[in-house]
Amino acid sequence: MTDPITCPECHGRRGEQLGDLFLACQFCGGRGWVGGDNEPAERGHGEPPPPPPASEHKVWSDPWIAAQLGCRYCLGSKQVSHIDEDAGTLVTVPCVCVTQ
Repeated sequence: MTDPITCPECHGRRGEQLGDLFLACQFCGGRGWVGGDNEPAERGHGEPPPPPPASEHKVWSDPWIAAQLGCRYCLGSKQVSHIDEDAGTLVTVPCVCVTQ
């Protein structure tokens, strides 16, 4: 840890004002200073874990949403699409809810 200093990114302004919208500085977290307990280098190591698949999103715990959309994978369209980046094509196959 280091002693607190003025943020080198926002120069202590804590962010940027765009009309009525205030965007906090991403480097200092909107505090205007870094160091001490607010040390960007100690926030985390490596990349954050990837988000879970959409079929595991917390919205599915809502019974109304689950009843309205039916299948978590195709959202009622009966087809699932995937972009094959290597081949440069869009692959569409029937959803598992149709084949069962």
